[in-house]
Amino acid sequence: KGAVCASDAFFPFTDAVEALAGEGIVAVIVPGGAKRDEEVQAAAERMEMSLLFTNDRHFRH
Repeated sequence: KGAVCASDAFFPFTDAVEALAGEGIVAVIVPGGAKRDEEVQAAAERMEMSLLFTNDRHFRH
């Protein structure tokens, strides 16, 4: 509880935020850039989780 998470890839769906919240994560930093960023942000807000978008991708194909 009270931990934070950093991801090197965006969250394309809300399921990652939901799973992290279920494990007690309170803040997440992600690069953003997904088509559903607004949905992911709204899900984080509903779960009282801080979600920070860096707008800087670290993982590329």
